[in-house]
Amino acid sequence: MQTPPEQKLNHVFYRDVLNIVRHAEIPFLISGGFALQHFTGIQREVRDLDIFVLEKHVHAALEALAEAGYPTELTFSHWLGKVYNDGRTEYVDLIFSSGNGLCKVTESWFERAVPSEVFEMPVFLCAPEEMIWQKAFIMERERYDGADVAHLIRTQSDAIDWKRLIGLFGDHWRVLLSHVILFEFIYPTERAKIPRWVKHRLIVLLQREFGESFTDEQVCQGPLLSRSQFRVDTEHWGYKDARLNIMSADEVAHWTKAAEEKEKP
Repeated sequence: MQTPPEQKLNHVFYRDVLNIVRHAEIPFLISGGFALQHFTGIQREVRDLDIFVLEKHVHAALEALAEAGYPTELTFSHWLGKVYNDGRTEYVDLIFSSGNGLCKVTESWFERAVPSEVFEMPVFLCAPEEMIWQKAFIMERERYDGADVAHLIRTQSDAIDWKRLIGLFGDHWRVLLSHVILFEFIYPTERAKIPRWVKHRLIVLLQREFGESFTDEQVCQGPLLSRSQFRVDTEHWGYKDARLNIMSADEVAHWTKAAEEKEKP
C-alpha cells in the first residue's frame, strides 16, 4: 500500500507556512505531488510543497514568512522563491512562473482552481489545464514530465477545458500536439479521450505551415524544453536562445548555470 505524500512531511512546518501566507491575505494555489494525486490517484513521495502565487505577491509572501522566522530567498528572479524550515532540511517552493519563463501565474488560474484539502486544511489546487501546460515543457535529461501529462489527460479528459488549454499554449501549440500524439501512442484504446475537434484544430495549424519558416531569425526553442541539453546550439552553433525573448540574459545565465551544478556528480 502506498503512503500518502503528506505522511512523510513535517506537518507543523508546512501547515505554518500555509497559515502565514493565508493570514497575509495572499491568494495561493497548491500543485505538485498533492495535485497530481488528487487528479490521477498516483501517489509518490513528496519532498516539498509547491505554492503558486501571483508575481506581484511573491515578495510579500517571502517577507511574511521571514518575519515569522523562516529563512527565505528569491532563488530565481524570473519564477521561484523558497522558504526553509529552521534546519533547511525541508522547504516550500513559492512559484509564480516556470523555469522557462513561459507559464506565468495569472488571475485566470484562480478562476479554474479546484477545492481540495492538504494537511487537513482546505486549499485550492491548480487546474489540470495549468498543470498540463507547465509539465508539457519539462523535458530535462534528469526529469521528464510527459508521463504526468499523459496521466492527467487520461483521468481528467472530461474535465479539461480544451479550448482554454490550446489557448494557454498559444504559439507553442506544437508542444501540445506532440503530447496529444504521444498520448495516443501510449493509450491506443483511449484515443477518444482527446476530442476529435482538438486533434483536427492542431493538425490544421500544422498543415497551414507546411514548408513555411516559423521565423527568419536563427533561433533554437529547445531551451524552452531543457535548460541544459541545447547549450551546444546556443553556445557553439550560432542559434539564439528563445528564452531571451522572455527572460533577461542574466536570468537565462543563472537558470542555466544551476543546471550545470545539478549535473555535477
